[in-house]
Amino acid sequence: MEIDVLSSAGAEAAGGCTIFQSPGAPADPNLIEALSEGTAGAGLAAPPVVLPDFCHKAKSEMPSSIAVATTGQIRPALTDAALNCGMALMTLDVAPPPQAAVSRFYDQVARRFPSPPNWRRELGFEEVLRAAAEGAEFAADRYGLAGEELDHIEERGRMDIDAHGGVQRARKELPWLVVQMSRLRFGGIGPSTHFLELQQVEEIFDPAAAGRLGLHAGQVTVQFHNGGGVLTGQLGELYARRKSASRMLRAEMSVQKPLTHLLTLRPGLKSRLAAYFTHGCPAVPVDGDDGRRVLLATRLAMNYGFAYRTATYAALRDIAKSAFGASARLVIDSPHNSIYEEQVGGQRAFVHRHNACRAYPAALMAGHPAFASTGQPVLLPGTNRTSSYLCVPADGAHRSLYTACHGSGSIVSAFERSGRSGPDPLGRTTARYRYDGRAPAHVPHLDDKGVNEALGILTGHGLVRPVARMRPFAVLT
Repeated sequence: MEIDVLSSAGAEAAGGCTIFQSPGAPADPNLIEALSEGTAGAGLAAPPVVLPDFCHKAKSEMPSSIAVATTGQIRPALTDAALNCGMALMTLDVAPPPQAAVSRFYDQVARRFPSPPNWRRELGFEEVLRAAAEGAEFAADRYGLAGEELDHIEERGRMDIDAHGGVQRARKELPWLVVQMSRLRFGGIGPSTHFLELQQVEEIFDPAAAGRLGLHAGQVTVQFHNGGGVLTGQLGELYARRKSASRMLRAEMSVQKPLTHLLTLRPGLKSRLAAYFTHGCPAVPVDGDDGRRVLLATRLAMNYGFAYRTATYAALRDIAKSAFGASARLVIDSPHNSIYEEQVGGQRAFVHRHNACRAYPAALMAGHPAFASTGQPVLLPGTNRTSSYLCVPADGAHRSLYTACHGSGSIVSAFERSGRSGPDPLGRTTARYRYDGRAPAHVPHLDDKGVNEALGILTGHGLVRPVARMRPFAVLT
């Protein structure tokens, strides 16, 4: 495989942003302008970062594939309305299964996580609070996962809430109706951009890193992308006015938001109206009591998302055992919509990543039980018609605020539309399953020129190193 490697000199700058692009996949100047407008007056700790796969989805206020570090404030609209949407990769200890077994696997998944979802309550009231406070630890305890599995989840799947009031304040600040709605659907995949893909490892680039991460050529892997669960969307709309809210959620929040933010004895009514009820990308100062509420809500949403995806992994592990007789092992689970408190340029900052994943190299993972020698792995998916990559952060990751793009779909599509990418020369296909139970469609593959363009930008700027390439053979979308 050949990957075009760009000059590793500094990234380009435009509109006050640091831009990682290539002649074949340039960043849209109109979207750069929109990002610049959305970060105006934000008290930036560093220039906003634009990564490959830079595009704008209609449901979002800001473009995808960005990282923005602010000081003294967060801006919820700089990332997704529902925090901790993310991806995970797991390995199976079996040879590629026959189609009948693949069909059994996806049939069981669709029955466990139907789409559209049902209204069955899966958690009790106290369990929602535990998931939001304890994160992945709650799900590991509930579903019998070994403690070392948590080592493969970013932040071990739990952000500390004690500094912002802890469980006692969480119980006080989470509205009763929000918790009740969050009892629904604990775990899931869902259609649209979410997917559950069976792959085979076709190529190893870094045998040492691959060995430490448990990958080898010919191996079957499972990659999945899902959201963070009901609570994350509830809190996202409770603390901002978002474009993506459903009609039902808007109706709920038309009552709940005034009760939460306006009908209280707290001072600062004008600032809460500006922060939580205004379109666009308003700032929410983190100082003072209101700031602690916002930071607590952010961490509760992140924790619940970790717990939700861990519950999904636990279910998929059991289904793989049933359908394939396979044991599963988690390689990496990481969010690509997040707000973290990090050090940027020696100062405290809040790093917003929108459809972009954190890429901490080994130097920042000293002593980590799973990633001390590799850094935290980074998934770079293509589409279900192309290869995907598992990478590790490289020495230049600091240039992008330790961030990599979470995919390459817009580049793959652009390459196909323009004729720069065509059919896979070996004529391979992916069996594409749907939730309606019909027989799978066999979708012809493309070549890998689009996903390789994205990878080339990341490697050329020294942000990541490829470890393995996986090719899909079945997917549920």
